[in-house]
Amino acid sequence: MNELSEQELVRRGKLDTIREYCNPYPDKYERTHTLKEARELEDGHSDVSIAGRIIFMRKMGKLSFVRIRDIEADMQLEVKIDEVGEENYEFFKKQIDTGDFVGAKGEIFTTQTGEKTLRVHELTFLGKALRPLPEKFHGLQDTELKYRQRYVDLIMNEESRRVFLGRSKLYAFIHEYLNSHGFLEVETPILQNAVSGASAKPFYTHHNALDMDCNLRIAPETYLKQCISGGFDRVYELAKCFRNEGMDTEHLQEFTQVEWYVAYWNFEDTIVFYKDFMKNLLKEIVGTTTIEYQGHTLDFGAEKWTRINYCDEMKKILGFDFLEIEEPSELKSKIVDSGLYTYEDLEEYKSLSQIIDFVYKRQIRENIIEPTIIYNYPAVMMPLTRRNDENNKMVDMFQVVACGTELCKAYSELVDPIIQRQAFVDQLKAKEQGDDETMDLDESFLQSMEQGMPPISGLGFGIDRLMMIIFNQPSIRDVVLFPQMKDKK
Repeated sequence: MNELSEQELVRRGKLDTIREYCNPYPDKYERTHTLKEARELEDGHSDVSIAGRIIFMRKMGKLSFVRIRDIEADMQLEVKIDEVGEENYEFFKKQIDTGDFVGAKGEIFTTQTGEKTLRVHELTFLGKALRPLPEKFHGLQDTELKYRQRYVDLIMNEESRRVFLGRSKLYAFIHEYLNSHGFLEVETPILQNAVSGASAKPFYTHHNALDMDCNLRIAPETYLKQCISGGFDRVYELAKCFRNEGMDTEHLQEFTQVEWYVAYWNFEDTIVFYKDFMKNLLKEIVGTTTIEYQGHTLDFGAEKWTRINYCDEMKKILGFDFLEIEEPSELKSKIVDSGLYTYEDLEEYKSLSQIIDFVYKRQIRENIIEPTIIYNYPAVMMPLTRRNDENNKMVDMFQVVACGTELCKAYSELVDPIIQRQAFVDQLKAKEQGDDETMDLDESFLQSMEQGMPPISGLGFGIDRLMMIIFNQPSIRDVVLFPQMKDKK
């Protein structure tokens, strides 16, 4: 334990005195209202019992004012010696500190300054805080400390409370909206024995009882499509996923992803549904379909969203048909000859998909501001996606991008087991070339396809990245309650 500060020593010293007076950590308290509910009551409402953490106190001779807070609201208490009694009032003045929890019973009134207040008749001590709160006007200024001590950040920072209340509302909306449209929620395994569902570097672990190496889920896709094969027409999951790759303002190794799949749809049907989903989501969470993000105004309520054909745009940028190239070395050579990048720029990218993705992200994605639909992707990049009927080097898929950030990815799903098996074989070739983000050959998934699948379209999006956009937060850690942090030495 670190050396205790003077304030911490004083607070711990008060515990013995409090124990003589009452239990400093009682087992319960009966509330009649939350603070949000109490603030809506009319003056004169009596026998109101509320509770919360003390965030401010102004102690005076025979009259004091206290402000308590919970996650949704705060409220002022008026504590008079004539109302609570001399003994209780002296206990309050000497033993209670900011950060402590109290319960209060009394009558609602409004002060001359318009402050909704509870005139306290009974004050009950509910919990001693042994650590003081940060200074009121500064709160937690250390960004890393905010992430490590989110509980303090929530107490002191109204913006953090707004964001994480919004996250809970977002979860509730997703369930309500998808359920109301005929989707059924399922759960799929986090421990898996084939890396599949996305292009990413996995975490590995070992299953002792089965003496079997496993990987943590990078996406729930293959299992959700097996549900469609088994008879679910519309299915979804809010899935914790794990990808053992770099950290930046838009990526964490542990994140939450929503994926849904619909039988008999194609990706154009999914575009229509996603646009409607986003409009209704934003109206529910923030009350408008137009939001501000990092200095830009984004209109998700527009009738028509800009559409960009991925392959056509890349051909214009590169000056040649990159779809006809089958060797990474040849593609690198032609890109260098075009003057777009040097060999040094491309050195770490080993496979065709990695090289193509590098160019796309820097030449197309990062320049997009307004919500934009990118469609017609190269087949080499998307092994689980349906090939285009007119050109099998392209796939029927789309992504929505805004402010250079990918908000969702969706396909017409590949349901042909012969083509799927070959796509997995091609992934193994890319792995041999040095691409460590490729998928394994998932035999269990292939068997489900061989059993037969209807036409399917599916979509996935990260909760965390969407939260960043909705609440205008600069880092993904600002929308994750407890982001993983490096241990302090």
